[in-house]
Amino acid sequence: MRLRTLPDPDLLPALDRDHAVERPANGLPEGLQHPPRILLLYGSLRDRSYSRFAVEEAARLVRFFGGEPRIFDPSDLPLPDQVRGDDHPAVRELREHAMWSEGQIWCSPERHGQITGVMKAQIDHLPLKMGGMRPTQGRTLAVMQVSGGSQSFNAVNTLRLLGRWMRMFTIPNQSSVAKAFQEFDGDGRMLPSSYYERIVDVVEELVRFTILLRPHVDLLTDRYSERRQVGRKPVNASRDLSAIAVAPQEKKTGT
Repeated sequence: MRLRTLPDPDLLPALDRDHAVERPANGLPEGLQHPPRILLLYGSLRDRSYSRFAVEEAARLVRFFGGEPRIFDPSDLPLPDQVRGDDHPAVRELREHAMWSEGQIWCSPERHGQITGVMKAQIDHLPLKMGGMRPTQGRTLAVMQVSGGSQSFNAVNTLRLLGRWMRMFTIPNQSSVAKAFQEFDGDGRMLPSSYYERIVDVVEELVRFTILLRPHVDLLTDRYSERRQVGRKPVNASRDLSAIAVAPQEKKTGT
């Protein structure tokens, strides 16, 4: 499988556990009880890839907050339209992981003021519609970037635009790490800093939004134009899981 093995998955030396909530979504209506499934994509193939290091830190935090992360390895992913019919095992696997996910984290380096080709190629391989399935619609999304120079938001702004185009629910928070070469040690672990704290904030928020939206996704992605194309009736809110999840429950009284 084209998934990276996460080094030291439970080692979080930069995290102050006295101020961290291991289950940040406690108290929200959860619906299904499985851990939030989060796919993480990064945008550089360098051996010392700071976008990959940032994604690995985010994946450890996903685990800490009770989620299940998967980091896709794009090292043998072809360019879009390079292979006829996208018939390539890396493309198929990326799409399978996207279908598996409930939320995603995208992290790109900023190169020439924009996201990298590696990052864009992964997103371009995710179609809006694949048969009767949609690999991105209704998923939550968090966006991050790393920069070699001063702090910038060009990459995260582009990732937000792409997330909206892919019909994803992009959370308000985001992370932009400036001078990333100064923020990671020799083993690729992020040093304690305000940049690390922002990544903690981003992952914590993503987990909350993923669980909060989980029972409502069918209703929130129910569209008139698509119903009309296939002759389907609207989602019945009175019977939809989202309505059931938030409906007031009658209190049972003793007899």
